[in-house]
Amino acid sequence: MQIPFNRPYFTGNELKYIEDLFNSVQNGESDSHISGDGKYTRKVQKFMETKFGAKKSLLTTSGTSALELASYALNLKHKDEVIVPSYTFSSTVNAILIAGAKPVFADIQEETLNIDPEDIRRKLTPRTKAIYPVHYAGVSCDMKHIMEIAEENDLKVVEDAAQGVNAKYKDKYLGTIGDFGCYSFHETKNYVCGEGGALLINTDDEAITERLEIIREKGTDRSKYIRGEVDKYTWVDIGSSYLPSDVLAAFLYAQLGKMDEIQEKRMKVWNTYYEVLKPFEETGKIRLPIIPDYSEHNAHLFYIVLEDENKRNSVMKELKNKGILAVFHYIPLHSSPMGISLKNKEGDLLVTENLSKRLLRLPLYAELKNYEVKYITSVLSMLLEIPEITSQYL
Repeated sequence: MQIPFNRPYFTGNELKYIEDLFNSVQNGESDSHISGDGKYTRKVQKFMETKFGAKKSLLTTSGTSALELASYALNLKHKDEVIVPSYTFSSTVNAILIAGAKPVFADIQEETLNIDPEDIRRKLTPRTKAIYPVHYAGVSCDMKHIMEIAEENDLKVVEDAAQGVNAKYKDKYLGTIGDFGCYSFHETKNYVCGEGGALLINTDDEAITERLEIIREKGTDRSKYIRGEVDKYTWVDIGSSYLPSDVLAAFLYAQLGKMDEIQEKRMKVWNTYYEVLKPFEETGKIRLPIIPDYSEHNAHLFYIVLEDENKRNSVMKELKNKGILAVFHYIPLHSSPMGISLKNKEGDLLVTENLSKRLLRLPLYAELKNYEVKYITSVLSMLLEIPEITSQYL
């Protein structure tokens, strides 16, 4: 049996919407083209604004692009500091560096692997301008305390919710709590279009939205031209090409239309893992994810934490030998070659370093079958020398 780590879910409407787009273009419909900001881009953006309650959404080429746009919107300058977890993907921190600021790494909480608000407080300086919380595994950061710190110190908050689409902090969707929220629709995420992302703008300041539209459109005011607000467009600011093709937007619109169905399927797999492995946790040989009361997660991934790095690596290797692709996750950025070049070092963030060496992600995707979960957990029970435990969920 071969079980991949991830397999994207297709709803059946992706090609239907792409064909509709092609037909619209061939028929010469005025609002249809296959480049950015076509009719499906607008459909996706309207969906996100309605569903999530964002003031404005801009579809982007990736979650990375969304983070870069947000960073430009903050007008960060040399020597400005941004507090960010080290346990994240490089895009989160690259966006800070590209904007010209300095990333300051904070440790994570033992329970959630999300940025620790108390360590944020310890890392504050007069040069701190923003906080970039990352909602790891689709589980919300402690946004109440993070937003209190931001308000007390006049800081901006950019939520990296790449893994958190359709998840919530209390009754608010992730990405709509800070000043900006960044989503990813990469093939590895819950809702996909191959490569894609979105920036959620959570402010009523129209000047900020207008500038972001300009930066997103190569520094031009083309968005105004498309809306008929100007009779020609021109170069007015810095910018780059952050618009995805409308073909990708059509694909994504099919995914978003089945958002609840996809999440329900993923949640069923997540809950099955949890129920089956709970007795394993009680032996003390693994630890399962901890979901705080304030978080409504989206079943983005399921991980276990083992006793040490050697055990994690041996279990991962043996699972692969049995046809199960389980994988570790981030190498902490502060201890990476780039992080070290920025004058960080191993030993700076003890919780991050400890957990990153012990974490193992199990396969999770919408169409993972019960018998496959049973096979994975049976192999785990053998490797961990735990008597196999049957479950009503299998």
